[in-house]
Amino acid sequence: MKQVKIFIVLVLLLSYAFQLQAAKLTAVKVGSKINVTIDGKYFTSYIFSADEKYPFFYPVNGPLSGGSVTSMRNGEYPHHSSLFFGCDQVNGGNYWQEGLERGRIISVNAEILKEGGDSVVVTDECIWSRPGAGSPVKDSRKFVITSPSAVVRLIDVEITMEMLLDVSIKKTNHSLFSARMAADLSVNNGGTLVNAEGESGEKATFGKTSPWMDFSGKRGDFVEGMAILQHPSNPWYPSPWFTRDYGFFSPTPMYWPKDDKETVMKKGEKLVLRYRVIVHGGNVSEAKIADQFDLFKK
Repeated sequence: MKQVKIFIVLVLLLSYAFQLQAAKLTAVKVGSKINVTIDGKYFTSYIFSADEKYPFFYPVNGPLSGGSVTSMRNGEYPHHSSLFFGCDQVNGGNYWQEGLERGRIISVNAEILKEGGDSVVVTDECIWSRPGAGSPVKDSRKFVITSPSAVVRLIDVEITMEMLLDVSIKKTNHSLFSARMAADLSVNNGGTLVNAEGESGEKATFGKTSPWMDFSGKRGDFVEGMAILQHPSNPWYPSPWFTRDYGFFSPTPMYWPKDDKETVMKKGEKLVLRYRVIVHGGNVSEAKIADQFDLFKK
């Protein structure tokens, strides 16, 4: 009996210690941003300003350096906005590159569904709009942000696209979920881009299908990175990847349609797309990205 009581006490103490160590996440809506903190430290903002092309996350701060693993407003490609979702060549509109008159993805209902405790949940509804044309798509978004350890932050993404018209998307590399990494993590500056099959760099990964891909690099005494995982339930899974050594990667099915034909979807058709973003300390092996994918795909 005494041993049983000791065991129960130990279990309770361990449980209490775990609760003390568990990260606390908070979120606050300030104007056209939703700011997220983890244990009191700023992690990211979901930005949905009226003067932006589309909503996006920036910064996306690493767990070790506290600096963003993503970048935006790059001189060469200013339309790369950190961690984002959009598409070009949609019924003649461009919902990706700069120039709001060419098309915009407008947030109409960004909300904090949950904050406090071990997670933050952000939802949004968006209309794809272009002057002089009917809106081709509306989408609903759900982001679940957690921090399962001191060196890992997760953003689970679910985006449901509903076709408001018959939709034609011509062949384009500017399509769907994408990330532009910080310059110091790029392959050009000594970083590593690697897919699930162990192929590394733009030349080996461009156009290759893979369930996930990871970018990481050294920052002073630290190594940090970010991975994007595709869920097996996604249409076109596993999509080919559009990769660039300067720090861009995206699972991009619209660039490789069969016979180079356009992608066509009917009015009322819905696409559900799920991704997991892993912001991590360490390289791809140390962050156990392959194991993380096994957990995500269940």
